[in-house]
Amino acid sequence: MIFKKSLLALSSFALLLTACGGGGSSSPEPKIEPTGFTFTATEMITNITNDVIVAGYKNLNVEANDFVLATQNLVNTPTEENLAAAQQAWKDARIPWEQSESHIFGPVDALSIDPHLDTWPLNTLDLQELLDSQGGFSAEELKTFNDDVQGFHTMEFLLFGDGVADNEKNIAEMTTLEREYLSAAAEVFKTYTQMLFDAWTVANDANDANSSAYKDLLLTANNDVYASQLGVVEELINGMIAIVDEVGNGKIAEPFGSSIANIDTSKVESQYSWNSLADFTDNIIGVQNIYRGEFPEQADKTGIIDFVKAADADLATRVDTEIVTAIAAIKAIAGTTDLPFRQAINDADARVKIQAAIEALSILQTSLENDVLTKLKQWQQ
Repeated sequence: MIFKKSLLALSSFALLLTACGGGGSSSPEPKIEPTGFTFTATEMITNITNDVIVAGYKNLNVEANDFVLATQNLVNTPTEENLAAAQQAWKDARIPWEQSESHIFGPVDALSIDPHLDTWPLNTLDLQELLDSQGGFSAEELKTFNDDVQGFHTMEFLLFGDGVADNEKNIAEMTTLEREYLSAAAEVFKTYTQMLFDAWTVANDANDANSSAYKDLLLTANNDVYASQLGVVEELINGMIAIVDEVGNGKIAEPFGSSIANIDTSKVESQYSWNSLADFTDNIIGVQNIYRGEFPEQADKTGIIDFVKAADADLATRVDTEIVTAIAAIKAIAGTTDLPFRQAINDADARVKIQAAIEALSILQTSLENDVLTKLKQWQQ
């Protein structure tokens, strides 16, 4: 559209020169460059939808099932080995979930699955009251409880302890009721990951079997949710922006505070397991997955980087480098002693690294907002 307008302006200018007797002038006509660019988005949207988003939710559902089995083994045979296996299964399920936060839209939002799975902070007072007042727990009962006493962080607390001195809870510290609650919470967790996967692959409305799979709304963008492919690409870019903002300005900056004098360890997510830095890293790896269209590290796939490259190759490379830099900056916080984030915010040397990570995320966010997102205005579909 912009290109056609440029040609029209050029033609009008030429006619004006002829009318004024300027047709024989040796002066060169002004060169008017088109400001738009063309890009066919079908392959990119198909790849990101099927091979990144849906594949990620499938992995989450598989890991959730493995976690259920691990907790059942722990209930039936409460040993150190089975506790360690359940702890690892929790961490394994955490990876695809945290990476999926780069696209928190659609069913995960509409069906309130995000708060069901990942409400923070945990209500430890209510959780302890439930453990003290009841003689047993079932998944059906637990599903009726508030979100702040179920989901990832409830299970984390039961598995790892309070995270203050260490994250190495042993089996002798875990009561029978805690194991029952954990196993019931894992079953509820699995129902929500299944619901999320089904919404993307079968029907986005659980009450209407004839509703479209949510992935089809992206793949055939001409519907009430996405009027065109432009809306899909905008959703994907905004998803990346949202999690970069949340990690830099929320998950990291809020507990970090402006100085050691005003840190707030209560705001550190995944503090019980000391998994915070892994969470933050996976959040930005999720951004990389969408940007590159690679999950996990598939070669020759089409992602947002290709859309940006069609408009500005230098920008495409710069943003990719900024993502890599942000991931490395988050990992660097742990230092050579593998310092957990909960402790790092209270360490002078680590705080320098944390500030560097915040700045790297800020640079990335600015590029996504001011440079990448604005390319949508120039895109000729």
